Amino acid sequence: MKEKINLAVKGFCMGTADVVPGVSGGTMAFILGIYAQLLAAIRSFDLIWLKYIFKLQIKPAIQRPHFNFLLPLFVGIVCALLFFTRIVPLPVFLHTHPEIVYGLFFGLIVASIIVLLPEIKPLNLSKIFSLLAGIILGWLIVTLVPMNTPDTTSFIFFSGMLAISAMLLPGISGSFILLILHKYDTILNAIGHFNFMILIPFGFGVVAGLVFFSRVISWLLASFYHHTVAIIIGILIGSLWIIWPFQVRQYITVHNKERLISSTPYWPEAWNDTVMYSILMMFIGLGLVLIIYAWSERKT
Repeated sequence: MKEKINLAVKGFCMGTADVVPGVSGGTMAFILGIYAQLLAAIRSFDLIWLKYIFKLQIKPAIQRPHFNFLLPLFVGIVCALLFFTRIVPLPVFLHTHPEIVYGLFFGLIVASIIVLLPEIKPLNLSKIFSLLAGIILGWLIVTLVPMNTPDTTSFIFFSGMLAISAMLLPGISGSFILLILHKYDTILNAIGHFNFMILIPFGFGVVAGLVFFSRVISWLLASFYHHTVAIIIGILIGSLWIIWPFQVRQYITVHNKERLISSTPYWPEAWNDTVMYSILMMFIGLGLVLIIYAWSERKT
């Protein structure tokens, strides 16, 4: 029972990370020491398991997946998602207090970079090249993605695939991908209001992404671990451009809903309450991830 409660708490930490577009559930799993176990549990839903399902062999179909690990983790993740959409409505705060909320996100990403950097030591020329390639890729992602994306069923499905693939990687946030695709508010509001017209295609995209990307990521990390992590860190560094809290943001209203059409970073010229609280939230986000990482390392 104690182990299940511990997994549920870790699931809540992962769910919280995936709600916040700054640090991924994969990063949190990595910090908490359950990343390899998570990938193995996802891969346990394989062709052999499907054969058991089709043959109606209930007992082996239940025993093969790692449900003892996944179920308490899933409960914790769901609790975090509901908490941060119904009790603490982050999508609303993104519009009412963007500098302060993005300050937290910025600190979380910087902390994720700090946590991941030891994984690519010692640095050599090839790792530096991978890091620079990731930085360029990250910058291109945040600057080339269209500002307005469709709300069609197919794009919601595609968003689910990309978001879950990012969640599986230690370093890239699924919520951040949704933020770039401008589906962050859409999905979180759908969760908070149980809008199944959006949640069903998104859920199918998540399942498809889990099946495909869990195997791709496992192969990349097993074959090219240091270079893969270096690219992930570079993507995070490049993505800081759009997460910087002080931006000139322009919105238009489409169907009674605000849509972000442009975002240009700037350096604040005057010290005021907004700047102070934003910097404070940066340090809070930085401290949260570093404290969790230090706690996990001490337990290990």
